[in-house]
Amino acid sequence: MFSLVPGRRTTIGRSSGSHIVIRHERCSRQHAELFAEQGDWIVRDNASRNGTRIEAQPVHGDQIIRAGQTLEIAGCQMVFVHDIADAFECESPTVGGGTPEGSGVLEEQQTVEGIDAGEITHRQRKSPFLEQRLRKTKASESAGAAQKLFQFAFELSRCETIDAAAESALDTLIRHTGVATGAVMRLSDAAKPESNDPNDLVLIATRQRLHRSYHRVPDFVAETVLRDGEAVLARNIRDDAALASPDSRGEISTTSTVCAPIRIEKQSIGLLHLYSSDDEPSLEPEHLEFALAVAENLGLAFQNLLRQAKLATRLDRSRQKVDQLREQLEKQTKIVGDSPEIRAISEAIRRAAPTSATVLIRGESGVGKELVAQSLHDQSTRSEGPFLCLNCAALSPSLLESELFGHEKGAFTGATDRKLGKFEAADGGTLMLDEIGEMSPEIQAKFLRVLEGHAFERVGGNRSIRADVRVVSATNRDLELEVREGRFRADLYFRLHVLEIVIPPLRQRGRDILRLANHFLKLYCRQMGRKIEGFTAAAEKRLMKYPWPGNIRELKNVIERAVVLTTKTSIDADDLVLSNVHVAGSSTDVGNDEVGFEEQSLLDVERHHILQTLRATAGNKSKAASILGIERSTLDRKLKRYDLGPRDWIE
Repeated sequence: MFSLVPGRRTTIGRSSGSHIVIRHERCSRQHAELFAEQGDWIVRDNASRNGTRIEAQPVHGDQIIRAGQTLEIAGCQMVFVHDIADAFECESPTVGGGTPEGSGVLEEQQTVEGIDAGEITHRQRKSPFLEQRLRKTKASESAGAAQKLFQFAFELSRCETIDAAAESALDTLIRHTGVATGAVMRLSDAAKPESNDPNDLVLIATRQRLHRSYHRVPDFVAETVLRDGEAVLARNIRDDAALASPDSRGEISTTSTVCAPIRIEKQSIGLLHLYSSDDEPSLEPEHLEFALAVAENLGLAFQNLLRQAKLATRLDRSRQKVDQLREQLEKQTKIVGDSPEIRAISEAIRRAAPTSATVLIRGESGVGKELVAQSLHDQSTRSEGPFLCLNCAALSPSLLESELFGHEKGAFTGATDRKLGKFEAADGGTLMLDEIGEMSPEIQAKFLRVLEGHAFERVGGNRSIRADVRVVSATNRDLELEVREGRFRADLYFRLHVLEIVIPPLRQRGRDILRLANHFLKLYCRQMGRKIEGFTAAAEKRLMKYPWPGNIRELKNVIERAVVLTTKTSIDADDLVLSNVHVAGSSTDVGNDEVGFEEQSLLDVERHHILQTLRATAGNKSKAASILGIERSTLDRKLKRYDLGPRDWIE
């Protein structure tokens, strides 16, 4: 019996790939085909060598076949009926008398030469176990199979991974069929949708006998099952290399095989393969139905497990995003300022953010390079993805490689678990590498390959990994000088230097100093529950005159310290504890360059420095002595020696 399904062409021919195989020399490889059209069933002869006949009349082109008519190909006669019960009422295979109307079924009434040759004897799309219609005969066997399927469903509900579900399916099949060899295969993640290529199948579970290894399903069988979405049973296949795989000695000991598709929403995503050897019982049609039921349950389990994995990934990313947003709210990481320099940076961010180009951020330590990188990420199309930062100067070369690319368990001492690198964790998002100039030459080479789109491997691993990551690098070094002196790769510099954003130091931003100071004042007053109205005129003047060698980071700490220590309603000049550290390029240094060298003795330099410190502390001798690193009594002696009094430092 061959069931004809509307919407599917049923092929007839000598080829093993045909749905109905007739192994006779008079039958062409692709002899004929049947299909439904506008409510009728059509027979089409595919220019066969010996022709196709309906009721002994040759078929030319497409011809309708009626219920009860006989289709003849190469001496094999088949009766077309609409109901399977009508097939048994036909008195003779050669008489094409009418029979009651039914549903497309062909009954093969005459066997052909070569019946003992290996062939696919049964095909089935749905298992009767899942259609609530068990066989009326052999009721006890059906009940036993249903009980095993019921137990298998419980086992699947406890499986947390696809591999575990596949192992459970194989155990169930082997217990029921009595054969010992089988496998579960799944299309790889890299396979194209609806792929029928057997090379895309990956083994995820196998079972074999102690003295024999599992032999992969032949490509022909795998392609047929993936393409048609039907389970197949092939028997007498000991010498058929198209239906069974030879062992290492080139011998085929397989006698029968079952291959069933694992489907998700009618799309084949894998195979379940089982076969018997010459010393095992042959697989029967009942085993085909059972394997198909197992495969359909397995497909549902795969679908649920894949959905759970996707939900877990989305949940992890959502948690990362929430944590990042929480940190942003806590730190108030918004660009504050209205100077021409800041407006230019905001415009550069606006232009660069929508692109995928790498960005190099340059500026002194503490100017807010990470804040600019965060703004680039937030305004880009990757804003829903993760934003990760890594300080290249804080790690040794070996640890930096592990942080960037991850490592496998046991890759080195202390690697007790597998760890995802920053590149892998930032997939779909942005990775900021701070202090990129500190990266060692060997890491620079591997980093450059990843930037160029090549795959990478975890430390101690051998699997290639690709990640879609936008890289934003930052440095306070002169990378051109580093390249000239051979400490930084020129090709990596040019790869990073696609877009450049230079952040000016705080001392060059004018009134932005006061805007930032007021921003931090409001932030810390809110956090500490203080009520401070603002800064006095003297405090503002002092903030504007100070060169801020530590830039925004130093300003933030100075304001936080003032909010903690002040007892007044406004921040005064003496509440601002400023350091005496200067950096190259400060306003003081620039002034000295313009004036030129001035001959001074060490005593003159000391006198001038003490005077400037007292002015900075508004005459607070104790604070000035602390900044100068001397005792208060020592300061008094020096003031007396240099004839300095309040009139000299009070402006």
